[in-house]
Amino acid sequence: MGLLLQPHEVVRSRLEKKGVAVHNVRLNGSAASHVLHQDSGLGYKDLDLIFGVDLKSEDVFQLVKDVVMDCLLDFLPEGVNKDKITPMTLKEAYVQKLVKVCNETDRWSLISLSNNSGKNVELKFVDSLRRQFEFSVDSFQIILDSLLLFGECSENPMSKNFHPTVTGESMYGDFEEAMDHLKNRIIATRNPEEIRGGGLLKYCNLLVRGFKPKSEVDMKALQRYMCSRFFIDFPDIGEQQRKLESYLQSHFVGMENKRYDCLMTLHRVVNESTVCLMGHERRQTLNLIAMLAVRVLAEQNIIPTVTNVTCYYQPAPYVSEINVNYYVTHMQPLIPCSHSYPTWLPCN
Repeated sequence: MGLLLQPHEVVRSRLEKKGVAVHNVRLNGSAASHVLHQDSGLGYKDLDLIFGVDLKSEDVFQLVKDVVMDCLLDFLPEGVNKDKITPMTLKEAYVQKLVKVCNETDRWSLISLSNNSGKNVELKFVDSLRRQFEFSVDSFQIILDSLLLFGECSENPMSKNFHPTVTGESMYGDFEEAMDHLKNRIIATRNPEEIRGGGLLKYCNLLVRGFKPKSEVDMKALQRYMCSRFFIDFPDIGEQQRKLESYLQSHFVGMENKRYDCLMTLHRVVNESTVCLMGHERRQTLNLIAMLAVRVLAEQNIIPTVTNVTCYYQPAPYVSEINVNYYVTHMQPLIPCSHSYPTWLPCN
């Protein structure tokens, strides 16, 4: 059972009828980047819409959520008995993620609608949001108000020669510079410690897609901030695994063959730039990334038999003998064993 709707028009109209003023509606992030320059290699995974609203109280947060859920209910296909569909059923069927942030600097909520046959629709309702981008290439927003007004007022359909003008902005600050980065596949950001997760996974994703740092020297320094923020936000190994698995699943649809490259890039960056972890914590995270990489290869049938796999084991400090037996597959090479790990032993 599916839905067919134009969320920016419907949600805006319903909110205004409920007394919630919508200041503007914007297409955000990688979808906006794709509109501005389709040959960037960046692609997009979601249709990310931002509604500028005033979220002054908990009641308004709840009202926004209720409006979106009512829209979903109204747009169910004909013949569906809506009386038997509870809000919980609707949420489980169509809502992938619900987020609410309310603190001194940020007041916003996110309702992510899943789409099994295409791009997810992410509706973000923003009163204030201190950081609105990760990298310059995904910092674009396209203001859609003129399109909405055209649809309401024009008697003639939109065409190539008859259409409204829309405005594009870059939250990075310099639109022309950000566009140059997008066209030339350049990685640039500022203050990655302000980004949840540090932008670490997006950075590795961009590298795999052929983007290059604007400055290698500066980016090496920024990598340390990315890693530090990532481990602040995801300190537990279980949280790290869930985050990595979720990211791989949602950001490589149709590009599953790139997941291994992304993990190996992440392994290298964490290995080179992590300064905030104890040695055993760092090794634990590197082992997790390696394990996920092996799984990715297995899922792609790139490892035909386990005898083609080599794993490396870091002996515990109290292990002094070399003749320790471990049951591991034999593989060469999954992760290059460099001189920075002089005590690593191949498992026999």
